[in-house]
Amino acid sequence: MMLLSPKSRLFWLYWFPVIVYCAAIFIQSAYPSPEGLSVFQFSDKILHFLGYALLGGLFFRALLKVSPRRGVLRVIVFSVAATTLYGMSDEIHQAFVADRMADGMDVVADFAGGIFGTLGLHTTRLFYGRQ
Repeated sequence: MMLLSPKSRLFWLYWFPVIVYCAAIFIQSAYPSPEGLSVFQFSDKILHFLGYALLGGLFFRALLKVSPRRGVLRVIVFSVAATTLYGMSDEIHQAFVADRMADGMDVVADFAGGIFGTLGLHTTRLFYGRQ
C-alpha cells in the first residue's frame, strides 16, 4: 500500500525542503542583526554565499526532478535565477525591518552562492554518475 501519491511524494521530498529553507531565511531576516556577528570584514558576505549556495542546490535538485527533459543548462539557469530573486526579495524585506538594511552586495553574494551551490550539485551528480 502506497501512503503518498507520486505528486505528493515529489512535493515532500523535493519542494518542501526548498519552502522550509526559504521560510527559515525569511524568519531570520525579520530580526535585527545580532551584535558581534561580523567576526571579520566581509564575514556576512560569506554567510550569504554559503546560505544561498544551499538554496541554489535545493532549487536545482527540485527543478531537475520536476523537469528533467528541459535540459540541465536551463535548470541551472532557472535555479540560479530563483535563488538570486529570493535573495533580492530578502533584501527588500530587510529594508523594512528595524535595525536591518538592504545591501546590494548581499545580493551579489547570494548570486555567487547560488551559482556555486547549483554547479556544485550538478558536478557532484556528474562525478557520481547521475546524469
